[in-house]
Formats: sequence, C-alpha cells, structure tokens
Amino acid sequence: MPLILDASPSPPPSPSPPAIEVSPTTIRRQEHHDSDVVIVGAGILGTSLAITLARQGRSVILLEKSLKEPDRIVGELLQPGGVHALEQLGLRNCLEDIDAVRVKGYEVIYYGTGVEIPYPANAVGGEVPEARGRPFGGEIIDSRRPARRPRPEGRSFHHGRFIQQLRAAAMREENISLIESTVTDTVKSGWTGQVVGVEAENTKAGRKDVYFGQLTVLADGYASRFRKEFITHSPVSKSKFYGLELIDADLPRSMHGHVVLGQGAPVLLYQIGTHETRALVDVPEGTPTASHANGGVKEHLRRVVLPSLPKCVQSSFERALDDGKIRSMPNSWLPPSTQQVPGMVLLGDAMNMRHPLTGGGMTVAFNDVLMLRDLLSPAQVPDLGDTERVKNQMRTFHWRRKTLTSVINILAQALYSLFAANDPHLRALQLGCFRYFQRGGSCVDGPVGLLAGIIRQPLVLFYHFFAVALLAMWLMVQASPLWRLPWTALSTVGVFWKACVVIFPFIFSEMRS
Repeated sequence: MPLILDASPSPPPSPSPPAIEVSPTTIRRQEHHDSDVVIVGAGILGTSLAITLARQGRSVILLEKSLKEPDRIVGELLQPGGVHALEQLGLRNCLEDIDAVRVKGYEVIYYGTGVEIPYPANAVGGEVPEARGRPFGGEIIDSRRPARRPRPEGRSFHHGRFIQQLRAAAMREENISLIESTVTDTVKSGWTGQVVGVEAENTKAGRKDVYFGQLTVLADGYASRFRKEFITHSPVSKSKFYGLELIDADLPRSMHGHVVLGQGAPVLLYQIGTHETRALVDVPEGTPTASHANGGVKEHLRRVVLPSLPKCVQSSFERALDDGKIRSMPNSWLPPSTQQVPGMVLLGDAMNMRHPLTGGGMTVAFNDVLMLRDLLSPAQVPDLGDTERVKNQMRTFHWRRKTLTSVINILAQALYSLFAANDPHLRALQLGCFRYFQRGGSCVDGPVGLLAGIIRQPLVLFYHFFAVALLAMWLMVQASPLWRLPWTALSTVGVFWKACVVIFPFIFSEMRS
C-alpha cells in the first residue's frame, strides 16, 4: 500500500517577538560603564538632576548605595517655591499616591498664644514682590488687581515615599541607568588631575566597578564622604532634631505647620500623612535636662517638652514617647562654595546646608536643578567634557542661585537663633518677632513669603529682620517704668547689637565664593 503524505497545510510558524532596539548610549552605559554624566546619590537633588539631564538627551549613570525606601525624619515638607520648581521640572506627579498633605502656612505658638501666618496671596510665577512703596521691595500685593489669585500651597509627606516616586520616574527614563552600588572613591586622570569617574563596590554581586563620565556630580547628602576632599568648609552642628511620629494627633490648625516656642528650643509639628504627624524637637548641645544624669533625651522630652505643647497634642505625643521610637539627626550649617576641580561638581547637602527649622532644603535643591537645567543644557554646554566651559557655568550658578538660596540660608539660621533664644537680648527679639507676626498684613506676607521660597529678594529679608529688631526695642521701652528708661535705653542698644551679631556673619558667609 503506497505511503500517502498528509497534504493538509501545516500551520504557519509563530512570529518571533520583535527585537527591542537598544540605543548605543544604553549599550555604552551597560557594557562599558561610560556616560555623559555620573551622579552619586539618588536622593532629592541627584535623582531630579538625573531625570532633567536625561530629558535633554544626556546619558546618565545614577549610583545609590541602597535603593530601599529611606526612613528619615527631615525632608518631609516641601515649601510652595519647591512645589513650583518641581512642576517646572515636569515632576509634579511624584507628589501623587504618597498620601501627601496640603500645607497652607504656619501656626506659631508663643507660650500658648497662637498666630496664623498663611502663605501670601497673589503669588505670581513663584515670586511675590514686596508691598508697593515699601523699602527694598517691588510690589507684593497690588490692591488694584481685579482678581485675587489663590494662595500657594506646600506639601508634606513621608520622605521615603517621595524619594521612591522620584526613583521610579528615573527608572522610566531611557537615558538613565540607576544602579545600586556604594561609591568609594573618585577616579582622576594621572596626567591632568581631572575627575573622570568613580570607583564603586557592588556588595550584592561581590565586585568592584568603575563608572566613567564626562562630568561627575557628587550629591551624596549631609554625611558626604567626599566633602573634605573638595571643599574647605566643614559643617557646623550645634543641636539635633529628635523626631517622633504621632498617630492621629489633633493639631491646633489643620493643613499648617506648627512652631511651638516656650522656655526651651523650638518644636515643629506637621502632618506627613492622613494619620501621621511628625514632631521634631530641637535639643541644643549641652542641654542640662537632656543629660544622662537627668535621664537623657527621653526624659527631657517627657518632663520639659511635653508640658509646653498644646493640650490637644499632648496625649498623642506621650503615646509616641511610650512607644520609644525616637530618632535623631544633626542640624547643620554649611555655607555654599564654588568648586574648581575639573570634571566634578559637588551639589545638594554635600555642598550647602542650613538649619531645617524652615523646611527649605528641598526647595533649594529643586531650584538648583532648575537653574542647572539651563546652565548645563546642550545649547549652553554642547560637550560636558569641556571642563573650562563647565567651570564657568558653575561659577555663574554659584552667584545666580543666591537670589533664593541666600534668603533661605540666612533666614533659617537667623530665625533659629531667635526661636532658640538663650539670653535676654535674644528673648526680646523672639518676642518682637511674634508681635511682628501678630500685626498681620505685610508683616506676615513678607517673612512667610521668604520662608516659602516665593520672595527672592535678600534685601527684603534684611528689611524685615531689622523691622523686628526695632519693634523689639520699642516693646522694651513701652514695658519699662519711667525711672528705668535710661537702663532700658542701654538694653535696647544691646538688642540691636545682638541682631547684628546674629545676621551679619551669615550674610558675610553668603558673600564668600
């Protein structure tokens, strides 16, 4: 019987999946560890800068020692000036799905008496000039404007959740390779001394790697391991924030940050989620009631801080104390500086820090990235290997950023000096500051506009600071019996001198290069 073959057609072969095209720059990053920019630190500044440069067509390697969600007690409140910068960077969506809380301003509580200081109305383009006719400013609020703009708002949140949103945005960028690796050293050309990349240790893979870039950005945070190598300034820390997480706390004013002033250093209270509120207690070095002999910081919080808080907060604060989860972080001051090392720039908290009392750190970081987006754009610097061009642009960056950062830096340090008053002259200035806020109007709009990063005029800060000093002097005269007026007059001179001692060193530090 003949063999008969099945003549029915065989099914067509299944199509192979289309080949995924990989760009040459991606291959260069993945196989040769070579890129346009190497960024060390996937925090606030490092991640947002990586995304910004990648969207300009730069090839970026972003290195971070741990990609786990960070758990820290500062970097949780983004001022309106920072929200505005985040929006301009195209990253506003990173504030979504993290249970962020709207922030409309502050409530300052002075020995039990509170005053609201909302963010100023009629903010235009992220800036609010000073009131018409007021010294040192342009126009903040023009009464002839027919329509009032909504007041700007900040956002508060869990820091780690926000960071993870930024990192997720970075991982979606084709021009970024985000790598978990601990950077141990920079790599320099033996001939020119130029930084050409970094050495890193991948502990999971058990190997060491080298990553190369035309430009290396070191943004490894407040505990930078590279700072000493490249800048001469060292951070100065005179106090620590001790942080508690309160559950379902009843704050005096919803959607506001709270600053509690009393006998000791200031306490900050602000929501970071629907049910969570952060309490940050400043404890200066050498505080007697926080010494080991007196039971340590926990007993200081219980005996000294707890009774000074608003009654509505005390029960949740005490529960958090009993829970025992108290974390700390140093409050540091580091004035900005330029770096002239070819092939490398130091940015973020590695280069410039201020007391976190005013919550200005992230606002500074996002505005720095916004400025670098323009100064280091391909139109301005076609080749990031052109070290002289990069150095010139970074000198421009150092001075141009001062319109905002000098305001936030000086305000944070000066305001902390007043709020942590530890002598009679500083306490007089503290009272003058509170009474100044109680006057309302431009006495609130000006200072809180500076704090929010939406007034960017250093002379406006100078004006309001010394207006507070003059009011403090006047309050002393008013409260003085007639027979004490000669002594009171001498004391007012001391208050004015103390104001100068507080602010001028920070002004001079901002004027240095």
